[in-house]
Amino acid sequence: MEIAVTRRRMGRGRLLVTSALCIALLYVAVAFVSFARDIADIHVPTDPKADAIVVLTGGKERIEQAMRLLEEGRAERLLISGVHPGSSARQIARATSTDLPLFACCVDLDRAALNTFGNAAETAAWVARHDFKTLMVVTSAYHVPRAELELADTLPNVNLVLYPVFSSERDLSEWYANFDTMKLLMREYVKYTLARLRIAVDRWSI
Repeated sequence: MEIAVTRRRMGRGRLLVTSALCIALLYVAVAFVSFARDIADIHVPTDPKADAIVVLTGGKERIEQAMRLLEEGRAERLLISGVHPGSSARQIARATSTDLPLFACCVDLDRAALNTFGNAAETAAWVARHDFKTLMVVTSAYHVPRAELELADTLPNVNLVLYPVFSSERDLSEWYANFDTMKLLMREYVKYTLARLRIAVDRWSI
C-alpha cells in the first residue's frame, strides 16, 4: 500500500515538473517571437538629430552610416566605441571613404570597450565629459534592443535616438524564413535577457 502511494506521489511530481517545463518553454517561445517581431518592426527615424552620435562597432556598415550622419550635420560629435586597438583614425577614414580632417575635429575613438556593456560604460563617460543631453545610437537593427537597454541604464537622463542599420544581406522582416537569421536573433535574445537580469539584480542590490 505504501509503495503504491509513493509511486502515485512520484508520478504527480513528475507530472508537475513536466508541466512546469512545458509552461516555461512556451513562455520563452512566445517571448522570443515577440522580441523578433519588435526587431522586424524597427525603422529608421525621420530627420534624426542629437547633440552627439555613438556607433557601436561590429561591422563597417555601422561606422559608414554614423559617418554619413555626422557629415550631414545630424550631430556635433561622434564616438566610435569598441575600436580594435590596432586600428587608426586614418585606417577607419580610408575604409569608410571619409575625409580625415573630420576625424581630427569631430570623432573620438574608444578602444577600451569589448562588448555592449563596455560600450555603454565608455559612452556614459564620454557623454558626461561633453555634457551631451541627446545621443543618437547607431548599431545593427537586431542589436538595437540590447544597446538601448544598456545605454538607458548608464545614461538615465539622456534622450536616446535609436538609429538601426540594416544589412543588405539579411532580411529581418522575414526572420522566420531563414535559419541563420533566426539563430542570430535567438543568440541576441539570450544576451538581451541576460542583460535585463543583470541590470535588475544590480538595481535590487543597491
